[in-house]
Amino acid sequence: MTRIKRGYIARRRRTKIRLFASTFRGAHSRLTRTMTQQKMRALVSAHRDRGRQKRDFRRLWITRINAVIRENRISYSYSRLIHDLHKGQLLLNRKILAQIAISNRNCLYMISNEIIK
Repeated sequence: MTRIKRGYIARRRRTKIRLFASTFRGAHSRLTRTMTQQKMRALVSAHRDRGRQKRDFRRLWITRINAVIRENRISYSYSRLIHDLHKGQLLLNRKILAQIAISNRNCLYMISNEIIK
C-alpha cells in the first residue's frame, strides 16, 4: 500500500499558534498542546483585562479630580462637581477633567466657580 502524505492545513494551523506563542517561556512556546492552552489562556486574560483597564483608568481619573477639587474647598466634592457640570450642560469627560486637574489647576478652579454661579 502506498503512503499517503497529509495535507498542509494542520501544519499551517500549528505554525500560526507557534508564531503567537513564540515569546512564551519554556514548553509553552515549544509543545503544541501547551502552546494551544497558553494561547487560549492569554486571549481570555486579554479580553478580561481590557474591561478592567477601563475601570482602573476611570477610578484613577475620579481620584485625581476629587483630590484637586477638595484642595480648593472644604465642602466641595467630586460628585457635586459632576452634578453641576451636567446641570450646566458642560460636556467634559473625566479623562479631560483629570488632565486639566494635573496640568492646570487654576483652569479647573475657574470651571468649578463658573458652574456654581
